[in-house]
Amino acid sequence: MSNKPNSPLLQRDGTRALLASLLSILIGLVTGAIVILIVGMLNPSISLKGAWDGIRLVLFGVFSTGRDAVGALTFGFNPTNLGNMLFRATPLILTGLSVAIAFKTGLFNIGASGQYLAGTCASLFLALSIPSTVVPAWLIWLIAFLGGVLAGALWGAIPGLLKATLNINEVIACIMTNWIAASLVTWLFDISNLKNMVEGTKSGYIYKTTYNGVATAKLGLDKIFPGSQVNGGIVIAVVMAVLVYILLEKTTFGYELKACGANRHAARYAGIRDKRNIVCSMAIAGAMAGAAGALYYLSGNTEFFWSTYQALPSEGFDGIAVALLAVNNPIGVVFTGIFMSLLSIAGLQLTNLTAYNEYITDVIIAVIVYLSAFSLVIKLWISGRKAAGKPPLFARKKPDGAGITPAATEAAAAPAAPEETGKEAQE
Repeated sequence: MSNKPNSPLLQRDGTRALLASLLSILIGLVTGAIVILIVGMLNPSISLKGAWDGIRLVLFGVFSTGRDAVGALTFGFNPTNLGNMLFRATPLILTGLSVAIAFKTGLFNIGASGQYLAGTCASLFLALSIPSTVVPAWLIWLIAFLGGVLAGALWGAIPGLLKATLNINEVIACIMTNWIAASLVTWLFDISNLKNMVEGTKSGYIYKTTYNGVATAKLGLDKIFPGSQVNGGIVIAVVMAVLVYILLEKTTFGYELKACGANRHAARYAGIRDKRNIVCSMAIAGAMAGAAGALYYLSGNTEFFWSTYQALPSEGFDGIAVALLAVNNPIGVVFTGIFMSLLSIAGLQLTNLTAYNEYITDVIIAVIVYLSAFSLVIKLWISGRKAAGKPPLFARKKPDGAGITPAATEAAAAPAAPEETGKEAQE
């Protein structure tokens, strides 16, 4: 598989990775449609018409505008749904970046949930504890955001340090730090004065940051998507994705990180400080997850529920799905994060407008993620690399129509061996 500039587009690794992801999405959507159809046929209260409505909502739910006077679904530009989709995509993009960075450097960051909690805790404490009557609200927001990023980085560095110095598997270390973070954050909020005491029915919640006059700037997005929760956080997430791409693909430091991921011992032999890079990789991954928690709750329109942490935040695990579907490409993470958010909005529309529930979209996501985990197999199927030597699916053709492989093409174009050239010269 060639990545040379003069290689045919369909024979490049990046193109095949994209096709594998698109095929995973397509199969997932088809599977979801089949599930919706089967449930509709077996449930008399839904019927085939209701099943057809469910399929349309899964595909185009973000454009749903409700039902008309006769009960038929209507579709069009829905600024509220689109804005909420971008708002929900913000933490998914950043946790996806967190997982992708670790994957790129040969590590599996399953600790994004704990790092997300660390960023949430630090940002809320800073945003609500610094009086806005003394410090400008925009400066408090900046301090809180950077504090959340730093907290996530420190929490992510812990499993990285254990991996680098003691060779403890990062998956085990991340699982432990996840639950430590959950318990620690619960305890810190429990003893704090940040609990919502104004609204008696919300004693288990932390105040919104707007209680102190702190909120993420809208940057004019509220004019484009009125009635939604969208704010400038989505812009920050996209900028961070671009910066991560530049770091990994265009800098020496990024090359060293990926070299350690490819072969830690070979990288050390080449003079690369592998232990430092492992810790840095997990710290950067933790910073992305911490930023996700900070941006979500610094929006000013969401509340943090702290009192019963029976489960970890789903955003951390959803980031694994986002990274897998994007094949760990930082730019691809932006699009897969938005796609996953789109399915989430579609699930809400499915629940509100039909007799189905939103868990059908979870089935679709599960199928997509499952197939994304086998993206290499799908890429090999696309390229047609069979043990029997069958030609690639997108191989170039001879003038007479017979297919040849790229390897055969390169071999035919290669110069003859010196021995053969000398023999021909003698003849």
